[in-house]
Amino acid sequence: MLRTAIPFDQFRIHKEPRFFIGVRTTFMVCRLTEIVLELDVQNASTMPDFPDYEEFHRWAMAALAGRRACAQLSIRLVDESEGADFNRRFRGGCGATNVLSFPFEPLPGITACDLLGDLVICTPVVAREAWEQGTSLEAHWAHILVHGILHLLGYDHADTAAAIEMEGLERHILLGLGFPAPYEDE
Repeated sequence: MLRTAIPFDQFRIHKEPRFFIGVRTTFMVCRLTEIVLELDVQNASTMPDFPDYEEFHRWAMAALAGRRACAQLSIRLVDESEGADFNRRFRGGCGATNVLSFPFEPLPGITACDLLGDLVICTPVVAREAWEQGTSLEAHWAHILVHGILHLLGYDHADTAAAIEMEGLERHILLGLGFPAPYEDE
């Protein structure tokens, strides 16, 4: 686990020049906030193609920006059998899904805590979905991580209004990371 504080402007990189506060630049030049993130990535998957720690970290920082100043997050990468087991035991679902979010629920009396929660990401499902959607594997990984973190932060897509809000945030975050907006073909 690595504890880092990275200024917001160091991970918001744009591929094309943007105008921000009257300055034409390829980087966001205004230090808006610092985010302290403790990230633990556990690989229990046999698939070789998954993002490295730095990519997970950068995407998590983007998802947290403006929403959380400090966070502790665990990501567990699993194969389909473990993903299906988690889905069955904790969500009552059948089969593996791309990401399961387990938000931290404090015990009574605990008020301030940086624990955000845990994500379980099924690597073969993410790879298959990227191929089926015709999207790059990297872009889909970023989308799945951002989606899971937004769930940990309390966002949901259970009804139309909530889905519109959450999907709008996902688009904004992924575009800020230089990826295409998800849901455009739906």
